[in-house]
Amino acid sequence: MMHCPLCNSVDTGKVGTGQYYCWNCLVEFSVQGSGAYTAYYVDEDGTLVALGDLVQHSGVPAENFLG
Repeated sequence: MMHCPLCNSVDTGKVGTGQYYCWNCLVEFSVQGSGAYTAYYVDEDGTLVALGDLVQHSGVPAENFLG
């Protein structure tokens, strides 16, 4: 069972090799080895945007970004 690295929910599903979707915080994430991951916001057109890029360009503090 895969836990979401952002919210620790078990309400996740596999969408590809090493890629998962969290139904709790509505992000897709990929796992790279021991504890490393990249989280993505799924845009309206289906484009994946790395959350790190969104936080960096938004000016919003990272701790406030996901609620």
